[in-house]
Amino acid sequence: MKQKFLPWFLLFCALGLSSTAAYYSVLGLSIIFAGVAIPVIVMGSFLEISKIAIATYLHNSWKKTYTFLKVYLTIALVTLSIITSIGIYGLLSTGFQENIAKMEIGGKHIQNIEVKKQRFKEIKTDLEIEKTILNKDISQLRNALSTNTTTQSVDKKTGQLITKANNANRKSFESQLSSTQASKDKLSTKIDALNDSITNLDIKVLDMESKASEGNELGAIQYVSEITGANVKMVANWFIFLLIFVFDPLAITLIIATNKAFEDIKPKKNIYGEIKPIEPEPEPQPDPAIEQERQNILHQIHRVENSGAAHAARGIALTELHNRLSSLSDDNTKTY
Repeated sequence: MKQKFLPWFLLFCALGLSSTAAYYSVLGLSIIFAGVAIPVIVMGSFLEISKIAIATYLHNSWKKTYTFLKVYLTIALVTLSIITSIGIYGLLSTGFQENIAKMEIGGKHIQNIEVKKQRFKEIKTDLEIEKTILNKDISQLRNALSTNTTTQSVDKKTGQLITKANNANRKSFESQLSSTQASKDKLSTKIDALNDSITNLDIKVLDMESKASEGNELGAIQYVSEITGANVKMVANWFIFLLIFVFDPLAITLIIATNKAFEDIKPKKNIYGEIKPIEPEPEPQPDPAIEQERQNILHQIHRVENSGAAHAARGIALTELHNRLSSLSDDNTKTY
């Protein structure tokens, strides 16, 4: 970049960065002191302008300024930079708190759903245990129906074994089997309903996580948090501190650099206030020994060209002399 354009480019960067830092700092301070937002905005604006003025004055008049004034203005400049950083931190942390609050609310909703789903699973487990017991009872009742619904006796006269149906036992077993089967059907209906409820809760959790992932504005911070194992809030504070420690100090540094760049392109004046003429830089002088050697080689080239030697022999000699001349020119350039 040309020397005359550099100061203006630095000025553009310095004013842009300083204005941005001032705007977000004043906005952040007004959020921190929301009850007196307008006075804070007015006060903060003039403090930010004063900070630029102090940085410029200290750079331009450091040697001319009294020691006490230099110390005070330096302390004031550092303090104002800290205030600016606090304002920026207040703004950024407020925005982060809003995002983290949304994420925590969504996380609590998911936790509540998970608790509800766990309760459904526990009820389902109890019902399945009860259903298993009923299945055993039904199996036993069916066995009883096939074995305990008849009575056997020996006829006294003939001595034969006589089997008779026991209707009372059969009706009792059938009644118990019907009642147990009905209880089992009710349990099956309840278990199916619980399965549907658990499935619906799983789908709801997936939808909430999907929406939270799509609208999540803390993706990078969460990713760094997962890698480092640190808390999301701690990682966010790391990012904010890195930003504010660079933001305002860089703006002040650019202001000082801009003043220095404009000083460099400003014409120099003598004690009478007259502009000093720019003295041209002296041209580098060649090394006498190298220049003498160069003249000798040129003389030899001239002799070879005018000699009556064969064409091939002259070509070889001229090539060697030109190579020596080229090497000599490179050495002369390095000497300059």
